[in-house]
Amino acid sequence: MKPYNTEQGKKEQVREMFDHIAPTYDRLNHTLSFQIDKLWRRHVVRIVKRMAPRRILDVATGTGDLALAMARTIPGVQVLGIDLSEKMLAEAARKAVARGLDERVILAPGDAERLELSDASVDVVTSAFGVRNFGDLEKGLREFARVLKPGGKVVILEFSTPRNPLFRKVYGFYSHRLLPVIGGAVSKDRKAYEYLPTSVDEFPAPARFMEMMQQAGFSACRARSQSCGIAQIYVGEKR
Repeated sequence: MKPYNTEQGKKEQVREMFDHIAPTYDRLNHTLSFQIDKLWRRHVVRIVKRMAPRRILDVATGTGDLALAMARTIPGVQVLGIDLSEKMLAEAARKAVARGLDERVILAPGDAERLELSDASVDVVTSAFGVRNFGDLEKGLREFARVLKPGGKVVILEFSTPRNPLFRKVYGFYSHRLLPVIGGAVSKDRKAYEYLPTSVDEFPAPARFMEMMQQAGFSACRARSQSCGIAQIYVGEKR
């Protein structure tokens, strides 16, 4: 099954999908991942904190979990979080106010493939579980490089397919059979939770994705496998 049809662009369908599931997204995301997604984000925050950034762009920020965690943990940092889905951004804004971080986390609608930022204007670009939803992945990576200062870093957290055959089979059964049933029942949008595992299947393997990062203008690219390969943390430096 394709994650989107040919009559409507992928980005528009992704925006509509996340607008629809925004009210239940956080609860389902944490429950369906058995809270492991929180651990992965903490790893990203630790990596970014060592870079001592002053200004971070968080692309496809969603409900703001990563943006808020970085603002809470990294002294003096300002985070700009952008997303196609205004309803996801509304959830992020509510959380920012509740946690007293609304002055350090700025949220705005934005398209990763046409970033409304100046060249070389941020220290770090981050994205958690968002790049696989880009309409044009290569264009999005080039935009990341464009807005980064020379020597700036990109840190991307994204799902991947486990390499171990047995674990891959078990994980595949869970993500393709159980996740759509549970996610669909709670969110009332089974199609969204059928799209999510399909989008993971279609995403490039780690080696290929790092090649794409290099072609977009990054060097010293590396991947850190998380939880037996369920996810990867990719890091690269702007050349």
